[in-house]
Amino acid sequence: MSQTVGALSFCSSLHPPAFTRNEAAAKSKVRQVKSNLIYSRWEKPMEELYNIKVERGLTAKRLDELGVSRWSMWKTGKCQLSWDWQVDQLVYIVEGEVRVVPEGSERYMRFVAGDLVRYPKWFEADLYFNAPYQELYSFRAYGDD
Repeated sequence: MSQTVGALSFCSSLHPPAFTRNEAAAKSKVRQVKSNLIYSRWEKPMEELYNIKVERGLTAKRLDELGVSRWSMWKTGKCQLSWDWQVDQLVYIVEGEVRVVPEGSERYMRFVAGDLVRYPKWFEADLYFNAPYQELYSFRAYGDD
């Protein structure tokens, strides 16, 4: 069960944005009224942008269906590493959290214990682990679900 939620970001400023004015308006003695403005914009969820599938709150039945107990285990401590996926990979996070920063992006995705994450083939990112981390993983061929 995956859910896609958009992100709404806000940026506030005490100064209005600089607007270009023609010379006649610039020379006029019209008093400008300054106001506090709040700017907002809609951003697609990063999971959607990079085709990453996430399931949260999995049931024991769903974990059994996937055969998670038979997957390989990987552990690490606090570290940062660059990674690129040569095939699709399904990851069930057992302990800890990971921040995933896609190559060329300043934004990140955060996945925590209990999340099932499917990383797509050819995805490249920096992974940040701030504490002990443990995952079960399975590589997937095209068409595996």
